[in-house]
Amino acid sequence: MKGLKIGELTAPIPVIQGGMGVGVSLERLAGAVAREGGIGVISTAQIGFREDGYDRNPLKTNLAAIGKVVGLARKTAAGGVIGANIMVATQEYGEYVKAAVEAGVDLIISGAGLPVDLPRYVEGSRVKIAPIVSSRKAADVILKLWDRKYRRVPDLVVIEGPEAGGHLGFSREELERGNFQEYEQEIGQILGKVGEYAEKYQKEIPVVVGGGVFDRGDMERVMRLGVNGVQVATRFVTTEECDAAEEYKQAYIRCKKEDIVIVDSPVGMPGRAIRNRFLEEVGRFPGRFRAERCRRCIAGCDPGRVVYCISRALIAAVKGDVEEGLVFCGGKAYQAERIEGVREVMREFELWGDL
Repeated sequence: MKGLKIGELTAPIPVIQGGMGVGVSLERLAGAVAREGGIGVISTAQIGFREDGYDRNPLKTNLAAIGKVVGLARKTAAGGVIGANIMVATQEYGEYVKAAVEAGVDLIISGAGLPVDLPRYVEGSRVKIAPIVSSRKAADVILKLWDRKYRRVPDLVVIEGPEAGGHLGFSREELERGNFQEYEQEIGQILGKVGEYAEKYQKEIPVVVGGGVFDRGDMERVMRLGVNGVQVATRFVTTEECDAAEEYKQAYIRCKKEDIVIVDSPVGMPGRAIRNRFLEEVGRFPGRFRAERCRRCIAGCDPGRVVYCISRALIAAVKGDVEEGLVFCGGKAYQAERIEGVREVMREFELWGDL
């Protein structure tokens, strides 16, 4: 089996562990995936929430925590590839990217918006950069802009389909009717667009696809499309090494297909989450969950106007309060049946070609 090669970086198993925030993929999970031959990805979303100074100065604490978490992941990774997922929608986005570069990550993956200025923030470093796109149009925009403004192309392109979790690059209507089979044509068009720029720059630009990749069968289906690897997130939540609380993992194991719903994020992006008391009460009592203070998470958020504070909701859930918090998930979270080890999951994906 060919590994996933991104410039001089190589992951023996072509699996990127998707970045999951707040606090779901930190040093334990990312380090374990990297150690087992994949690419482990740390989410920088409110990454400092466990630190003492977080309530007083979230931004300063988050930026400092990036170096700490990356360092801890490196100790576990045994030389494996460590990346960071940084949302474009993050307040002070450029500062987060610079902190990740300084911390020594190998790769930065960036979505929840188009990372138009990502090349500027990594200039002079060896850090690889990858935009997340969900449509041919988005891929065309970012490739054309980076070409014109920075005379460069991505080192990797991540395609996230409609079955992914967290904040998504689709409308609610697209998510409710979308499935992987319908999305295959879009993937083909994105591959064609990336191929044009790879030829222009005489450079390999690997493409990976995420969203709905839960097991080896899903990986086989995706790889047949001609991509170079897959991004997997939901499957890693129910691992021993996942950084979320045990209650968070059990919420995945308990959930049924009908428990997974499309939600409206207070910052204007739809997402996918597990139905719980929090989601029911947000609709009935819209003022109850307003932010008591701004945690400086998402650009454009007005704490006085949003229905709920998404940072507060995500932090509550990852700490274990899965009824009073927001539990983001992928479309196949209901398939989780037990807690397993990262090594077991990675061995399954390593054998995809034997199907």
